[in-house]
Amino acid sequence: MYLAYYDESGDDGWPKTSTDVFVLSAVYMHHLDWKENHQKMHAFRKQLWQSHRFPFSFEFHTREFLLDKDPYRNLNYSPGDRREILELTCDMIASLNCRIINVVINKASISRQDYDVLDNAFTYSIQRIENDLSAQGNRFLIISDEGRVGKMRKTARRIQRFNPIQSKYGHGYYRKEIEHLIEDPLPKKSDQSYFIQIADTAAYLVGLHIRNELGRSGLPNRLAKYMSSADIRGYLERLKPSLNLNASRHHEFGVVCYPKP
Repeated sequence: MYLAYYDESGDDGWPKTSTDVFVLSAVYMHHLDWKENHQKMHAFRKQLWQSHRFPFSFEFHTREFLLDKDPYRNLNYSPGDRREILELTCDMIASLNCRIINVVINKASISRQDYDVLDNAFTYSIQRIENDLSAQGNRFLIISDEGRVGKMRKTARRIQRFNPIQSKYGHGYYRKEIEHLIEDPLPKKSDQSYFIQIADTAAYLVGLHIRNELGRSGLPNRLAKYMSSADIRGYLERLKPSLNLNASRHHEFGVVCYPKP
């Protein structure tokens, strides 16, 4: 069995929204790899305390950390410190026995007022985990931060009963219900899960990279003072060993982006 941990970056609202893209990231691993991955992350956080005095009890929120917001501001990290810690974090993630799928909803391409951003992103994500695992008959369980579990539960139940998929060869649809997901999505506080925090890191970096690809405005002002879009791409290169590149063969980092223009 596989365990899939979820987190997001951006606002899932539509048509009223505060962000132009929404990113949903899933970090998934075989249950037999869970303990080793957890031990590696635990040891890494100890190392980060020894080398950079990053508090062992702190949750790693990538956006707030890079923008030097609370609770990280009092740590007095220089831009170089923040870059180095992020590099170490990406390298650690890449060393784990896990895979990451990133789904982006590009709101500029939405044509319907009733488009449900989270429902669509979660559907596309589950479909790709199912495609990856079903050949070997592996089942999977979803664990997510508490905030969106209610909506995710409705989506997960629906696509196990009825899941129409648009054909690649025309305008029709065919049915392919999700068969390998077990249980409803389960809630877990992100500060109690290294793997939800990893999903947070992937989602934030993917969001920054995709916005640049789509020609949107640049990096947040605080971040642009010490990083460039090329730097963000470099962090995704570091994560590449863990990214499921087959999730979208049309994107170099396997990012799934919908709606199609």
